[in-house]
Amino acid sequence: MNTSLINKYNIPGPRYTSYPTVPFWDEAAFTSDLWQQSVIRSFNESNDAEGISIYIHLPFCEQLCTFCACHKRITKQHSVETPYLESVLKEWQLYLQLFGKKPKIKELHLGGGTPTFFSPENLKILLEGIFAHAEIAEDPEFSFEGHPNNTTKAHLQTLYDLGFRRCSFGVQDYDPQVQKAINRIQPFENVERVTNWAREIGYKSVSHDLVFGLPFHNWEKMEYTIRKTLQLKPDRLAFYSYAHVPWIKGVGQRGFDENDLPSGEEKRKLYENGKKLLEELGYIEVGMDHFALEHDDLYQSMISGDIHRNFMGYSSSKTQLMVGLGMSAISDSWYAFAQNEKTVEEYQKRVEEGMIPVFRGHILNQEDLLVRQHILNLMCRLETSWDESTDFPELQNALESLKEMEADGLVELRDSSIKITEQGRAFTRNVAMTFDLRMMRNKPETRIFSMTI
Repeated sequence: MNTSLINKYNIPGPRYTSYPTVPFWDEAAFTSDLWQQSVIRSFNESNDAEGISIYIHLPFCEQLCTFCACHKRITKQHSVETPYLESVLKEWQLYLQLFGKKPKIKELHLGGGTPTFFSPENLKILLEGIFAHAEIAEDPEFSFEGHPNNTTKAHLQTLYDLGFRRCSFGVQDYDPQVQKAINRIQPFENVERVTNWAREIGYKSVSHDLVFGLPFHNWEKMEYTIRKTLQLKPDRLAFYSYAHVPWIKGVGQRGFDENDLPSGEEKRKLYENGKKLLEELGYIEVGMDHFALEHDDLYQSMISGDIHRNFMGYSSSKTQLMVGLGMSAISDSWYAFAQNEKTVEEYQKRVEEGMIPVFRGHILNQEDLLVRQHILNLMCRLETSWDESTDFPELQNALESLKEMEADGLVELRDSSIKITEQGRAFTRNVAMTFDLRMMRNKPETRIFSMTI
């Protein structure tokens, strides 16, 4: 990897699970009524043909991992499970009233927090409550995130019996010094046990999440983690860059010193060396920061062109409407985004009052929709094209800034299209930023994003 390119392009930037990104939402123009109108429109346009997606945020964790920037609540009191799930099911009823008929569920994902904080029995109650008023689409994609330390065989069997066929385990790293720094003590044996259980039960895709750039990381530690992971040969891997955002209220990234983190150049070498090792062992890079074996749906969707990216990350299928249930969950109607209240108490209070508990959002205008599609194309297929007569007026400004990237070998520009080169894959976020009109017009005065490299 060219050191000068890393130094040049290692700047703060979004990960583009949405466009516009959350800091640039026009919250002043957003109302709950407009959100609900957009949901009804999207549901009527797409439910019969493709179905909907559901994301359920289960925020509780028994201990704080000090690398985590997710919305969570730390507690060992499992008495919180039942009232929280009752609120989620009440929120679902509020959406069902909007739909007016049974939704067809194509995708469902349990995220967190730690979904396996909840007992198998309570997860069954939750999901049966969701399914009782819905149809299940053909070939649904149901997945969940599990913590290897507390995922039981009963969790895996219960969710499998409810239609789940994909599970993801947060590994992060196996080195003892790194685990101690991020407060994530997790023996390899625990990961091995849950991975083997999932395969015995019949899950078709087991994914492991690894993170590079954590405190005390060097190639020796990273290689150790990758080789331990490959002993289990998960079907897909997320190989994430650690997002260091300690200034955000509520994150736990204070368990180590800034000096304990690898530099931008060292961090990128971890990825490049890791990518090379993964590819030597049969994994193929998919989109950005993801790898899969050839048989996995994620790779197959990349080949077919069906791969999609949303607030849940990369997906092998797409629905127009994604409903987020639970505290802090984000929903996407394609025409609008909405985020739920970010504390458990406020979320539950709003639901008990019979209100869809969104507290902020964004209504996309025509320009947003055009830019969104370009950024999606780049993040999913590493290329995009346009019709200059109908595209956004500031396209030429984006193309001018891309000429420098072309000179650096990161992109190939044609008359009405752009393609990210193999060398440019490492800078996909930077390429997408050139299309980000809302960020260009509203330069943040303080740092709000993690570094791109």
